[in-house]
Amino acid sequence: MRITITGATGLIGGGLRRHLTACGHELRCLSRKAPSQPGWFAWDAISGAPPRESLEGSDAVIHLAGEPVAQRWSPEAKRRIRSSRELGTQTLVETLADLTRRPEVLVSASAIGYYGDRADELLSENAHPGSGFLSEVCVEWERAAWLAGELRIRVVCVRIGVVLHPRGGALATMLPPVRLGLGGPIAGGQAWLSWIHSEDLMRLFSWAVEDPAVRGPVNAVSPGAVRNGEFMRVLGATLHRPAVIPVPAFAMRLMYGEMASVILGSQHVIPGVATQSGFQFSWPELAPALRNLLS
Repeated sequence: MRITITGATGLIGGGLRRHLTACGHELRCLSRKAPSQPGWFAWDAISGAPPRESLEGSDAVIHLAGEPVAQRWSPEAKRRIRSSRELGTQTLVETLADLTRRPEVLVSASAIGYYGDRADELLSENAHPGSGFLSEVCVEWERAAWLAGELRIRVVCVRIGVVLHPRGGALATMLPPVRLGLGGPIAGGQAWLSWIHSEDLMRLFSWAVEDPAVRGPVNAVSPGAVRNGEFMRVLGATLHRPAVIPVPAFAMRLMYGEMASVILGSQHVIPGVATQSGFQFSWPELAPALRNLLS
Protein backbone atom coordinates (compact mmCIF):
# COMPACT_ATOMS: atom_id res chain seq x y z
CA MET A 1 0.00 0.00 0.00
CA ARG A 2 0.99 3.63 -0.46
CA ILE A 3 0.62 5.31 2.94
CA THR A 4 0.97 8.97 3.89
CA ILE A 5 2.08 9.71 7.47
CA THR A 6 1.79 13.15 9.04
CA GLY A 7 3.94 13.88 12.09
CA ALA A 8 6.40 11.36 10.71
CA THR A 9 9.42 12.39 12.81
CA GLY A 10 7.92 12.06 16.29
CA LEU A 11 8.33 9.09 18.63
CA ILE A 12 5.31 7.29 17.16
CA GLY A 13 5.89 8.51 13.61
CA GLY A 14 9.48 7.30 13.55
CA GLY A 15 8.48 3.89 14.83
CA LEU A 16 5.69 3.63 12.28
CA ARG A 17 8.02 4.53 9.42
CA ARG A 18 10.32 1.67 10.33
CA HIS A 19 7.47 -0.78 10.94
CA LEU A 20 5.52 -0.01 7.77
CA THR A 21 8.64 -0.01 5.61
CA ALA A 22 9.55 -3.45 6.99
CA CYS A 23 6.03 -4.59 6.06
CA GLY A 24 6.65 -3.57 2.45
CA HIS A 25 4.54 -0.42 2.26
CA GLU A 26 5.50 2.68 0.24
CA LEU A 27 5.57 5.80 2.43
CA ARG A 28 5.06 9.52 1.99
CA CYS A 29 6.07 11.47 5.09
CA LEU A 30 5.07 14.92 6.33
CA SER A 31 6.82 16.87 9.07
CA ARG A 32 7.40 20.48 10.05
CA LYS A 33 11.13 19.96 9.45
CA ALA A 34 11.14 17.49 6.60
CA PRO A 35 14.51 16.37 5.22
CA SER A 36 15.28 17.26 1.60
CA GLN A 37 14.83 13.81 0.12
CA PRO A 38 12.25 12.00 -2.00
CA GLY A 39 8.99 11.09 -0.28
CA TRP A 40 9.23 13.87 2.34
CA PHE A 41 7.06 16.99 2.50
CA ALA A 42 7.09 19.99 4.84
CA TRP A 43 3.83 20.76 6.69
CA ASP A 44 3.04 22.75 9.80
CA ALA A 45 -0.47 21.71 10.84
CA ILE A 46 -1.26 25.22 12.10
CA SER A 47 -0.06 27.23 9.12
CA GLY A 48 -2.12 25.81 6.25
CA ALA A 49 -3.13 22.82 4.16
CA PRO A 50 -0.80 19.88 3.55
CA PRO A 51 0.74 19.59 0.08
CA ARG A 52 -1.74 17.97 -2.25
CA GLU A 53 0.99 15.85 -3.88
CA SER A 54 1.72 14.20 -0.52
CA LEU A 55 -1.81 12.75 -0.50
CA GLU A 56 -2.89 12.27 -4.11
CA GLY A 57 -3.03 8.56 -4.92
CA SER A 58 -2.31 7.32 -1.40
CA ASP A 59 -4.27 4.28 -0.25
CA ALA A 60 -4.21 5.30 3.42
CA VAL A 61 -3.39 8.30 5.60
CA ILE A 62 -2.09 8.03 9.17
CA HIS A 63 -2.48 11.41 10.87
CA LEU A 64 -0.18 11.97 13.86
CA ALA A 65 0.73 15.65 13.54
CA GLY A 66 0.21 17.83 16.60
CA GLU A 67 1.97 20.10 19.08
CA PRO A 68 3.48 18.04 21.96
CA VAL A 69 1.20 17.83 25.01
CA ALA A 70 4.07 17.11 27.44
CA GLN A 71 5.04 20.70 28.21
CA ARG A 72 3.87 23.44 30.57
CA TRP A 73 0.50 24.66 29.32
CA SER A 74 1.00 28.37 28.85
CA PRO A 75 -1.84 30.14 27.00
CA GLU A 76 0.23 30.04 23.81
CA ALA A 77 1.09 26.33 24.27
CA LYS A 78 -2.60 25.50 24.78
CA ARG A 79 -3.50 27.43 21.64
CA ARG A 80 -0.95 25.48 19.60
CA ILE A 81 -2.00 22.13 21.12
CA ARG A 82 -5.65 22.78 20.24
CA SER A 83 -5.10 24.40 16.83
CA SER A 84 -2.58 21.86 15.57
CA ARG A 85 -5.08 19.08 16.19
CA GLU A 86 -8.45 20.62 15.43
CA LEU A 87 -7.53 23.02 12.60
CA GLY A 88 -4.76 20.76 11.32
CA THR A 89 -7.17 17.85 10.95
CA GLN A 90 -9.79 20.07 9.34
CA THR A 91 -7.38 21.29 6.68
CA LEU A 92 -6.21 17.72 6.09
CA VAL A 93 -9.78 16.53 5.47
CA GLU A 94 -10.48 19.53 3.23
CA THR A 95 -7.45 18.61 1.14
CA LEU A 96 -8.64 14.99 0.94
CA ALA A 97 -11.99 16.25 -0.37
CA ASP A 98 -10.22 17.95 -3.32
CA LEU A 99 -8.22 14.91 -4.41
CA THR A 100 -8.85 13.16 -7.70
CA ARG A 101 -8.24 9.81 -5.97
CA ARG A 102 -8.98 9.76 -2.25
CA PRO A 103 -7.51 7.27 0.24
CA GLU A 104 -9.62 4.39 1.42
CA VAL A 105 -8.90 5.00 5.11
CA LEU A 106 -7.87 7.80 7.46
CA VAL A 107 -6.36 6.58 10.73
CA SER A 108 -6.16 9.61 13.01
CA ALA A 109 -4.38 9.71 16.34
CA SER A 110 -6.30 10.69 19.45
CA ALA A 111 -5.57 10.04 23.13
CA ILE A 112 -7.13 8.45 26.20
CA GLY A 113 -7.14 12.00 27.52
CA TYR A 114 -10.56 11.95 25.79
CA TYR A 115 -11.95 10.28 28.93
CA GLY A 116 -10.58 12.75 31.48
CA ASP A 117 -9.93 11.78 35.11
CA ARG A 118 -12.34 8.90 35.82
CA ALA A 119 -11.06 7.28 39.07
CA ASP A 120 -11.81 3.51 38.98
CA GLU A 121 -14.40 3.55 36.16
CA LEU A 122 -13.74 0.95 33.47
CA LEU A 123 -13.51 2.79 30.15
CA SER A 124 -14.29 1.16 26.82
CA GLU A 125 -14.66 2.99 23.51
CA ASN A 126 -18.35 3.59 24.31
CA ALA A 127 -17.59 5.68 27.42
CA HIS A 128 -18.55 9.35 27.22
CA PRO A 129 -15.85 12.03 27.11
CA GLY A 130 -14.61 13.57 30.32
CA SER A 131 -13.93 17.17 31.26
CA GLY A 132 -10.86 19.39 31.19
CA PHE A 133 -8.62 20.88 28.54
CA LEU A 134 -7.18 17.67 27.08
CA SER A 135 -10.59 15.98 26.90
CA GLU A 136 -11.99 18.99 25.04
CA VAL A 137 -9.05 18.90 22.62
CA CYS A 138 -9.54 15.18 21.91
CA VAL A 139 -13.27 15.62 21.29
CA GLU A 140 -12.67 18.38 18.72
CA TRP A 141 -9.73 16.47 17.21
CA GLU A 142 -11.89 13.41 16.61
CA ARG A 143 -14.85 15.47 15.41
CA ALA A 144 -12.67 16.95 12.68
CA ALA A 145 -11.47 13.47 11.64
CA TRP A 146 -15.00 12.04 11.47
CA LEU A 147 -15.79 14.53 8.69
CA ALA A 148 -13.72 12.37 6.34
CA GLY A 149 -16.49 9.78 6.66
CA GLU A 150 -18.72 12.09 4.59
CA LEU A 151 -16.20 11.56 1.76
CA ARG A 152 -16.76 7.78 1.99
CA ILE A 153 -13.38 7.35 3.62
CA ARG A 154 -13.19 4.79 6.44
CA VAL A 155 -12.16 6.62 9.62
CA VAL A 156 -10.43 5.16 12.68
CA CYS A 157 -9.53 7.31 15.69
CA VAL A 158 -6.80 5.64 17.75
CA ARG A 159 -7.00 6.76 21.40
CA ILE A 160 -3.41 6.25 22.49
CA GLY A 161 -2.49 5.47 26.09
CA VAL A 162 0.92 5.84 27.78
CA VAL A 163 3.39 4.60 25.15
CA LEU A 164 6.30 2.66 26.63
CA HIS A 165 9.59 3.26 24.82
CA PRO A 166 12.99 3.56 26.50
CA ARG A 167 14.13 6.47 24.33
CA GLY A 168 11.11 8.74 24.55
CA GLY A 169 7.82 9.56 26.23
CA ALA A 170 6.82 8.83 29.81
CA LEU A 171 9.09 5.81 30.35
CA ALA A 172 12.23 7.68 29.30
CA THR A 173 11.32 10.41 31.81
CA MET A 174 10.86 7.88 34.62
CA LEU A 175 14.09 5.96 34.05
CA PRO A 176 16.73 8.38 35.45
CA PRO A 177 15.21 8.83 38.94
CA VAL A 178 14.35 5.13 39.25
CA ARG A 179 17.91 4.14 38.28
CA LEU A 180 19.11 6.44 41.07
CA GLY A 181 16.75 4.78 43.56
CA LEU A 182 14.59 7.92 43.75
CA GLY A 183 11.42 6.62 42.07
CA GLY A 184 8.16 5.79 43.75
CA PRO A 185 4.37 6.03 43.62
CA ILE A 186 2.93 9.37 42.51
CA ALA A 187 0.22 11.02 44.64
CA GLY A 188 -0.48 7.85 46.62
CA GLY A 189 -0.09 5.48 43.68
CA GLN A 190 -3.80 4.64 43.31
CA ALA A 191 -4.45 6.26 39.92
CA TRP A 192 -4.82 3.83 37.02
CA LEU A 193 -2.16 3.92 34.30
CA SER A 194 -3.20 2.54 30.92
CA TRP A 195 -0.10 1.77 28.88
CA ILE A 196 0.96 0.11 25.63
CA HIS A 197 4.29 -1.33 24.43
CA SER A 198 5.54 0.73 21.48
CA GLU A 199 5.78 -2.40 19.33
CA ASP A 200 2.11 -3.23 19.94
CA LEU A 201 1.14 0.35 19.07
CA MET A 202 2.90 0.09 15.71
CA ARG A 203 1.14 -3.21 15.02
CA LEU A 204 -2.21 -1.75 16.04
CA PHE A 205 -1.86 1.19 13.64
CA SER A 206 -0.93 -1.21 10.84
CA TRP A 207 -3.95 -3.40 11.69
CA ALA A 208 -6.27 -0.37 11.64
CA VAL A 209 -5.00 0.52 8.16
CA GLU A 210 -5.15 -2.97 6.69
CA ASP A 211 -8.39 -4.41 8.17
CA PRO A 212 -11.42 -2.90 6.36
CA ALA A 213 -13.72 -3.93 9.21
CA VAL A 214 -12.02 -1.59 11.70
CA ARG A 215 -13.69 1.80 12.02
CA GLY A 216 -14.59 4.31 14.72
CA PRO A 217 -12.71 4.84 18.00
CA VAL A 218 -10.09 2.28 19.07
CA ASN A 219 -8.40 2.30 22.47
CA ALA A 220 -4.66 1.76 21.95
CA VAL A 221 -3.83 0.36 25.38
CA SER A 222 -2.69 -2.99 26.70
CA PRO A 223 -5.30 -5.14 28.48
CA GLY A 224 -2.95 -5.10 31.49
CA ALA A 225 -3.56 -1.63 32.95
CA VAL A 226 -2.12 -1.19 36.46
CA ARG A 227 -2.25 1.40 39.21
CA ASN A 228 0.57 3.92 39.31
CA GLY A 229 2.10 2.43 42.45
CA GLU A 230 2.22 -1.03 40.88
CA PHE A 231 3.75 0.39 37.72
CA MET A 232 6.57 2.01 39.69
CA ARG A 233 7.12 -1.17 41.74
CA VAL A 234 7.45 -3.32 38.59
CA LEU A 235 9.69 -0.74 36.92
CA GLY A 236 11.96 -0.68 39.98
CA ALA A 237 12.09 -4.48 40.11
CA THR A 238 12.97 -4.60 36.39
CA LEU A 239 15.88 -2.23 36.99
CA HIS A 240 16.83 -3.92 40.31
CA ARG A 241 16.23 -0.66 42.16
CA PRO A 242 13.85 0.29 44.97
CA ALA A 243 10.91 2.45 43.90
CA VAL A 244 9.35 3.37 47.23
CA ILE A 245 9.96 7.11 47.63
CA PRO A 246 6.53 8.76 47.29
CA VAL A 247 6.10 11.73 44.98
CA PRO A 248 3.38 14.10 46.27
CA ALA A 249 0.83 15.64 43.92
CA PHE A 250 1.94 19.19 44.75
CA ALA A 251 5.45 18.38 43.46
CA MET A 252 3.98 17.39 40.10
CA ARG A 253 1.94 20.60 39.96
CA LEU A 254 4.99 22.71 40.80
CA MET A 255 7.00 20.99 38.08
CA TYR A 256 4.40 20.79 35.31
CA GLY A 257 1.67 23.29 36.18
CA GLU A 258 -1.76 22.53 34.69
CA MET A 259 -0.26 19.73 32.56
CA ALA A 260 0.21 17.74 35.79
CA SER A 261 -3.49 16.83 35.51
CA VAL A 262 -2.47 14.36 32.79
CA ILE A 263 0.02 12.67 35.13
CA LEU A 264 -2.24 12.70 38.20
CA GLY A 265 -5.46 11.64 36.45
CA SER A 266 -6.77 8.07 36.68
CA GLN A 267 -7.96 6.24 33.55
CA HIS A 268 -8.65 2.51 33.58
CA VAL A 269 -8.99 2.02 29.84
CA ILE A 270 -9.62 -1.33 28.15
CA PRO A 271 -8.93 -2.19 24.47
CA GLY A 272 -12.49 -3.35 23.79
CA VAL A 273 -12.55 -3.00 20.00
CA ALA A 274 -9.09 -4.49 19.48
CA THR A 275 -9.68 -7.58 21.62
CA GLN A 276 -13.19 -8.18 20.28
CA SER A 277 -11.84 -7.92 16.73
CA GLY A 278 -9.16 -10.54 17.39
CA PHE A 279 -6.11 -8.28 17.63
CA GLN A 280 -3.39 -10.13 19.54
CA PHE A 281 -1.17 -8.07 21.85
CA SER A 282 2.43 -9.27 21.91
CA TRP A 283 2.95 -7.60 25.30
CA PRO A 284 -0.31 -7.70 27.30
CA GLU A 285 1.35 -7.72 30.76
CA LEU A 286 3.59 -5.05 32.25
CA ALA A 287 6.54 -7.03 33.67
CA PRO A 288 7.41 -8.88 30.42
CA ALA A 289 6.91 -5.66 28.44
CA LEU A 290 9.35 -3.72 30.61
CA ARG A 291 11.88 -6.57 30.56
CA ASN A 292 11.73 -6.54 26.76
CA LEU A 293 12.09 -2.78 26.49
CA LEU A 294 14.87 -2.43 29.06
CA SER A 295 16.90 -5.57 28.43
